[in-house]
Amino acid sequence: MRSEVRSYRTGGTERVLDLTADAEAFLADVASADDGLLQVFVPHATAGIAVIETGAGSDDDLLTALGDLLPADDRWRHRHGSPGHGRSHVMPAIVPPHATVPVLDGSLALGTWQSICLVDLNVDNDVREVRFSFLAG
Repeated sequence: MRSEVRSYRTGGTERVLDLTADAEAFLADVASADDGLLQVFVPHATAGIAVIETGAGSDDDLLTALGDLLPADDRWRHRHGSPGHGRSHVMPAIVPPHATVPVLDGSLALGTWQSICLVDLNVDNDVREVRFSFLAG
């Protein structure tokens, strides 16, 4: 298995960050024309990985939906950091910290409108690490 960690600055706002180009670049370095699986993993308790459409409003819709499901208010028992920070610790149960994508002939086998995205609601931590791992078939 080949693996690499990359760092991303997400800033102080809730964010959906498209990682697809970086996943493709990683595969170009490690997969050449191989088939296998790409695992994308974020080793943080307050971030997730989603495979969604971006650029047509779906990324903002996801943040809106998460805001409706997990309001940034004082209901959370986990209470350090900014108001509502506890919701960031619940979010990975909805948007998991990982995604696995098939790789065929060295390329991501995503659907036409699918992208691999980092989802970060935690405005208190603006740097995230993401591990890309390729397992050849």
